[in-house]
Amino acid sequence: MRLRLGMIMAAGRVDLARGVLYAKKDPNLPKHPEIDVPNLHVLKLMQSFKSKEFVHENFAWQHHYYFLTNEGIEYLREYLGLPAEIVPATLKKQTRAAAPAAPGRDGGDRRGYGGDRSGKEGAPGAYRPRFEGGGYGRGAPPS
Repeated sequence: MRLRLGMIMAAGRVDLARGVLYAKKDPNLPKHPEIDVPNLHVLKLMQSFKSKEFVHENFAWQHHYYFLTNEGIEYLREYLGLPAEIVPATLKKQTRAAAPAAPGRDGGDRRGYGGDRSGKEGAPGAYRPRFEGGGYGRGAPPS
């Protein structure tokens, strides 16, 4: 099966932009859901990329998931003539917003939660519990 250059470029641009491509395990689908290419062509292209170790494949729930490797990124950059500044979304660092402070800390709205903590808690000093009634196994009194 010969793949047309336009199909390869369309799949490559989508793959490089996100770093991930999925394809349903159905070679009879007339078109891939995201690319205007038959699903069989996407499957075969990714099979070829996998044999060259340009992608890593995971398979779950009748879907193939392909992740670009560093070699695959370099190959697509060279093949498509893209600058080195274009990085797949899977390699970009995501900035996270700082987590809100937990309630009860730093003057939160739950003051005193968990007791007074002034040292006056617990059992009185004269309290001596006794455990009688024997037991079984290691807790049994010596015989």
